Amino acid sequence: MTTAPSPASSRPDALPWLIILCGCLVAAVTFGPRSAMGFYQLPLLAEKGWDRTTFSLAMALQNLAWGFGTPIFGALADRYGTWRVLALSGVIYCAGLVMMATATSPGMLYMGGGVLVGLGVASGSFGIVLAAFARNVAPERRSFAFGLGTAAGSAGMFLFAPLSQGLIDAYGWYQSLLIMAGMMLVLPLIAIPLRGNSKSGLAQQAVYEQTMGAALKEALGYRSYNLLVAGFFVCGFQVAFITAHFPAYIADLGIDSRYAVLALALIGFFNIIGSLSAGVLAQRYSKPHFLAWIYLGRSVLVTAFLLLPQTPASVIVFAVLMGLLWLSTVPPTNGLVAIMFGTRHLGLLGGIAFFSHQIGSFLGVWLGGYLYDHFGSYDPVWWLGVVLGLCAALVHLPIQEKPVERPAALSAAE
Repeated sequence: MTTAPSPASSRPDALPWLIILCGCLVAAVTFGPRSAMGFYQLPLLAEKGWDRTTFSLAMALQNLAWGFGTPIFGALADRYGTWRVLALSGVIYCAGLVMMATATSPGMLYMGGGVLVGLGVASGSFGIVLAAFARNVAPERRSFAFGLGTAAGSAGMFLFAPLSQGLIDAYGWYQSLLIMAGMMLVLPLIAIPLRGNSKSGLAQQAVYEQTMGAALKEALGYRSYNLLVAGFFVCGFQVAFITAHFPAYIADLGIDSRYAVLALALIGFFNIIGSLSAGVLAQRYSKPHFLAWIYLGRSVLVTAFLLLPQTPASVIVFAVLMGLLWLSTVPPTNGLVAIMFGTRHLGLLGGIAFFSHQIGSFLGVWLGGYLYDHFGSYDPVWWLGVVLGLCAALVHLPIQEKPVERPAALSAAE
């Protein structure tokens, strides 16, 4: 598909609002259904007769496929164009939700709700959308644009939490999944303005030509990037565990299920505020230090939630505060990758960082179900998340917020 320069290419200080709007819609649609998977756990298992480990493994595979696919689809988008990859996302995502709904065995659940849904999210994920933003937004505005895209994903969580529960109540979990599968087919349409590859938009003005292999070697040999990747692992562990298991955790406490719906919706809503704020703050303050405070804040919040009396009110307060911290890591993390290496291979390198995030997601989701079935409690995983959060805060402190050093003759400003 032919590409056209973004309007931002002629006015670097202007934001390409059509691209940002459609990218935000893509983020909301792709992030929404997978963030509501926890609502399907109990009704699906009750009908199928499977245990929580089975559902947890499917969701863990979903997160792993999401992480594994993100750098691959990111590299494809860098080379062949964002629209093609996002259109593919709609098809894969739809097929995965249909297979999840019609699963007659754990294997089908693993393949549909796990692998295919994960690949569907990967090909329409933050990494793909934010890389498109980075190519069309001036460097001094990128963190803000990243915050908008991340907030849109949060809006998807806010909307799909009550929507999915409402569909389950009205039509049952099976029909609900099929309805959401149909929604995914709008992705190829709303993604049209995001056409273009790594040489489009502002990126066409100055591109550091580098092979994919050279980009990987450079990134993996850069200490600050490796620390950033390691820290992002913890983010995945924490948020994926809550997404998949919080509704069941609330039910185990004897709290009415409507509070679980409200809690996830509040996380999504306040995540919008948190993501937008993170996009603004990351432009003004040290991104590594900002990330350290986010991880520290999560650990303090979870500790307080576990030690204080757990009531409907405490669930609501926890959801509000966790929402502010939920995906606020994404704008500064992607911003740091763009600062370190530029936009030429941002889809790939941001995707690798996100792969680490999803390895953490895999472990958080799977361990949640596995340890629950063995100990009858989610507490071990909660406390493991607290410890990991403290480690992540320390890991981010030495990260340097500057471009990787390159030979002057080969470098080009991004």
